[in-house]
Amino acid sequence: MNLLDFVFRLGVVFAIYGFIWGIINIGIYLLGQGRQRSLTEIYIQKAIKYFLLVAVTFLFCIKGDGAKFEMMGQTIFAGLILVTYFIGKLQKNQNVTMPFMFAGEKLNMRQNTFNMKSEILVIALSVVVFIGLLFFPEYAQNPVSNWFYKSIINIENTPVFGFIFKVIGFFFLLGLLFKMMNAFVFLMSGGKVDPNRPMQRENKKDDRFDDYEEIS
Repeated sequence: MNLLDFVFRLGVVFAIYGFIWGIINIGIYLLGQGRQRSLTEIYIQKAIKYFLLVAVTFLFCIKGDGAKFEMMGQTIFAGLILVTYFIGKLQKNQNVTMPFMFAGEKLNMRQNTFNMKSEILVIALSVVVFIGLLFFPEYAQNPVSNWFYKSIINIENTPVFGFIFKVIGFFFLLGLLFKMMNAFVFLMSGGKVDPNRPMQRENKKDDRFDDYEEIS
């Protein structure tokens, strides 16, 4: 499997995973009868979401048909894609929150669901989990991650839904290039948001494909 095919496949995996997680998130919301979650609850749920995504991504790397050396290369590259994806989500959440921060008390009725330190902590722990799986790959195969893996395979092989998510995977392949550049600029700027930066505006085109994921 060449690099572009691999990134395309991961795009499909991420899209379907986000879709499944979105359904689960709606179920949790309904069970809670619409109760507003605390910031701690939000980030615990986000940590679980990211940890499972790491495990599922790892499974798609090690369960391929390629040689051991090829799988190792794909796994390392998948780690870079995950970091880029997580940073892109962090930046998107920050961009969404900034207008409300500037508005101050006028919009204090809106629940604050963004915390930079918590976002960074969850991402850092997710990276640690991925690195840990490189040394202990057996921990990636647990009942929950295996269920997600099989569900993603089943949806991917469904004629209609599979085609839709493959289209999303194609745009993920294109959007990844923007996110990599955007993430680099974001890190170099120390996490500051510049609304006049062209690359940030360009990246908003890609954000519309995140609708399958939890909005938090």
